[in-house]
Amino acid sequence: MKFLMASDRGFTPEMYEAIRDLGIEPVFLPAGEDGRPGPEEAPYDGVDFSDIDAVFCYRFFCFNDIARFPKLKYIHTTSHGIDHMPLEYIRAHGILLRDARGVYGVPMAEYALWGVLQLYKDAATYAARQKAHRWERTEPLRELGGRQVTLLGAGSVATECARRFTAMGCRCVGLCRHPDPAAEGYETQRSIGALDEVLAETDILLVTLPLTEETRRLMDARRFGLLKPGAVLVNIARGPIVDAEAMADALRSGRLSGAVVDVFDEEPLPADSPLWDEPNCIVTPHSSFVGEHNPRRLFDLVYKDTAEWLNGGIT
Repeated sequence: MKFLMASDRGFTPEMYEAIRDLGIEPVFLPAGEDGRPGPEEAPYDGVDFSDIDAVFCYRFFCFNDIARFPKLKYIHTTSHGIDHMPLEYIRAHGILLRDARGVYGVPMAEYALWGVLQLYKDAATYAARQKAHRWERTEPLRELGGRQVTLLGAGSVATECARRFTAMGCRCVGLCRHPDPAAEGYETQRSIGALDEVLAETDILLVTLPLTEETRRLMDARRFGLLKPGAVLVNIARGPIVDAEAMADALRSGRLSGAVVDVFDEEPLPADSPLWDEPNCIVTPHSSFVGEHNPRRLFDLVYKDTAEWLNGGIT
């Protein structure tokens, strides 16, 4: 059985050896001039994939037709979101798809807390003053204690965020399809249908939802108008969930006092996007998930899922 390791996520030789011990042969994309396997975000039109049983990847199928894998039974993504996958084909052909649930929650939660504190503590102004050798204090500065954090979504990433913001004295309200009012880390959870009602009480709106037709443009101009004046938006999910123009308008009007944005409709974010120069908008290059322990967490999950699949534990 052959497992195409299309994505390079820092796995060590010992990790690949452990996969071999499961009775699977890891195979790699054709090597480039440097002798390393080629990048997954590229077409491999001349390569025969007819004997591949499983694929480990991120956006490989955005560049390569999945129909060229007639034996494919199992895909494990490196990402938590799966909106970039050929889902109709996967469902129609009974292919098992596993995502990277739980892998990136810690760094993404740390990123969200970092971003909000950057805004609350006026870090950009202090950095500029340090560069100019100016000893000048800003008063007052906002505090997190007592603020309401509304989390759109209540999965593993949202829960890691809720734990950290709760530890800072915030009240965390999770909005999801199947709320659990007693969920750990939250003051409560409510139905996503309560979004319009909850926005007026929200100091920090944290987006962690997957991108679906239902969540696309969930935060539009109307909902920004319902948001508590001076709120902060953090988007670590997918760009199209938030209407970027409506967000920019909310920043300029003061409805939003700041935004921390790691994901965009178009990536890389075009150099002429006005968001780069928005003074209260922190822009990062889809990097909230980056963490030093990701390779170990991801490998442990892939190994566990693959072993269960081989043993018939998940179908």
